[in-house]
Amino acid sequence: MAIRRRPQLVISFATTTAAMAAEAYFKEQGLPGRIIPLPREVSAGCGLSWKADLADEATLTEALDVAGIAFSGVHHVTI
Repeated sequence: MAIRRRPQLVISFATTTAAMAAEAYFKEQGLPGRIIPLPREVSAGCGLSWKADLADEATLTEALDVAGIAFSGVHHVTI
């Protein structure tokens, strides 16, 4: 059975510290997604990223802004 690939939201971070802070904040707030290695389709950031459904983009980026956590990009990647 083939793995079903679909478009996902990937938020990249410039530093590992920012990625880990985002993970802790998102989990604390009960927000969707998980930390993953940065997909090779994205050539920016520290090597870690946050993956979630595309529909969660506004919720997650607003949460990062509220928390003061810097992110380097928001990407739509089929993974």
